[in-house]
Amino acid sequence: MNLKKVPGLYIHIPFCIKKCGYCDFYSVTTLASMPDFIDALIEEMRMYRGEFNSFDTIYIGGGTPSVLSSEQVKAILSEVRSNFDLALNSEITLEANPADLSLSFLESLREIGINRLNIGIQSFDQKILDFLERRHSVEQGISAIQDSRRAGFRNLGLDLIYGVPGQKMTLWLETLNQAVAFEPEHLSCYQLTIEPRTPLGKRYGEKEFSLPSDDLQYEFFMKTSKTLEDAGYVHYEVSNFAKGMAVASRHNQKYWDHTPYLGLGPAAHSLMCNQRWWNHRSVDKYVSAIRNGAKPIEGIEVLSLEQLQLEAFYLGLRTKKGICIEDFSEKYSWDILTGKEKSFVELQKKGLILIENGFVHPTRSGLALSDSLALL
Repeated sequence: MNLKKVPGLYIHIPFCIKKCGYCDFYSVTTLASMPDFIDALIEEMRMYRGEFNSFDTIYIGGGTPSVLSSEQVKAILSEVRSNFDLALNSEITLEANPADLSLSFLESLREIGINRLNIGIQSFDQKILDFLERRHSVEQGISAIQDSRRAGFRNLGLDLIYGVPGQKMTLWLETLNQAVAFEPEHLSCYQLTIEPRTPLGKRYGEKEFSLPSDDLQYEFFMKTSKTLEDAGYVHYEVSNFAKGMAVASRHNQKYWDHTPYLGLGPAAHSLMCNQRWWNHRSVDKYVSAIRNGAKPIEGIEVLSLEQLQLEAFYLGLRTKKGICIEDFSEKYSWDILTGKEKSFVELQKKGLILIENGFVHPTRSGLALSDSLALL
């Protein structure tokens, strides 16, 4: 099997001490059901033994995985290794809230095999953190980064958010420069998205605040890209930057090229060939199904060739690498140069894409408009 096509494993930890006002990912704020969840998670792994044999990436996300104890993380990883084969060079990532990261905890995580840490910093400005309802302070964020290095983490990712109401461009650039000063291997810079079901979405619906204009959002994106590329980062996907492709998120790249992946835990999604399925978005339903001997699947979607084509086209144009014309034609039976000829001519004239060396890939301006590129 081609190494890049080895599946990835995602494990959703659906617990938070406190929900952030903007977050629409599934989680609950009581930890009472955590023991039952971990028992069910282990049993779900056993249900997929034989269907998924090996992985070379594990991503423990949430929720807030750092609310787990190091012993619980160790037990989960031990069960993964008992049920599946892991490549020797596997990338094993854990998402963390800065408020949870003491030096001793970080050292324990390193010892049990976590080799990539993704810290939800979001901002180095306390007013922004308060608006987003983050439970960590600026000081805790800085301490978490420093302690992660002391604990031996050499593959460190930081998450940041821009486009926050009232956020000045100068303030955002200060945040970027402060992040760069810590020399993280990876940066994810996300534009704030307002989800209607969230507390922040309700406040927005009541017109408590307004969002930056489209022109200002575009300026945020372009200046973020230039600032980080000037600092030596590769802008390899719309929201993601790495100090070279060797430290780009191997796990997330699987989502962008239809590499198979298995998602465990409530609300987790999986993909194998042309079939996608997802688990119950409820800890109780998830645990109940597994206790009854059933996989906790809420829904299944069988993707047609046309759906796979469109997904691959859309996702490919969100990456700096872009789409390999020959590989795309072979895999999806679609000659995009012919099928999109008129659109490609217009996009090239506008400076949004380049066609060179057998690839169609977006320019920086194209990445900024990537969600609409595939529709043109």
